[in-house]
Amino acid sequence: MTRIDQEIRGHPAAAGSAEALAEQVAALNARFKHHSATSVMEGALRDAGDIALVSSFGAESVVLLHMAAVIDPSVPVLFVDTELLFTETLVYQQEVSERLGLRNVHVIKADDIAEKDPYGAMRFSDTDACCTLRKTIPLQKALSGYDGWITGRKRFQSGTRAALDFFEVEDGTGRMKINPLAHWAPEDVRAYMDENRLPRHPLVAKGYPSIGCEPCTSPVAEGEDPRAGRWRNQNKEECGIHVVDGKFVRTGA
Repeated sequence: MTRIDQEIRGHPAAAGSAEALAEQVAALNARFKHHSATSVMEGALRDAGDIALVSSFGAESVVLLHMAAVIDPSVPVLFVDTELLFTETLVYQQEVSERLGLRNVHVIKADDIAEKDPYGAMRFSDTDACCTLRKTIPLQKALSGYDGWITGRKRFQSGTRAALDFFEVEDGTGRMKINPLAHWAPEDVRAYMDENRLPRHPLVAKGYPSIGCEPCTSPVAEGEDPRAGRWRNQNKEECGIHVVDGKFVRTGA
């Protein structure tokens, strides 16, 4: 068992009833099967316990942030600053939070970067370890006090997400994951942004449809997969914040 797996399985919620959580998730999926994304988020915040919205303040993040602001501006929003993000992302995070009136944004940072990656060179030798240090472990620590979290994942993003439900059990943590936009298509995202006149991340117009850390994100050419610019030329599709079979997913497999 890896150190990360140990930290997850040591989460207090992991000692809870897995069967009860699975039943709750099944009931919520049945209840909200034909509901809108906004209804799913409202239901999660009302019925699923203590819930946080995790946001990268990336290319499409403003949709869920706007929904949260309309429902309850005091919803906890967790933003992981890896200290390798684009300057544009950091500025966008502040501008969007202020514009939407979000009152409970938490900027999360790893507390041991100086010790474990003092020269910022880890990304050259081991991108998985870099993501683990700077994003995965800090986020898991920040989520330790919550019953679940809201993500922006969508079925169209990859084959591994093709059967994504609104509500799911996060394996190995005892938490729930809520995916209000699971059934949305790219045109739904664009329409919502247009209708609500939401600000775009400035890098989208420069050819970045998916935005992560600056060293590991490149522009995407016309016709390429939107995530082609993430960890280009590497066997890697996920940063590691999603868990499958008790382990962090780092390849999308």
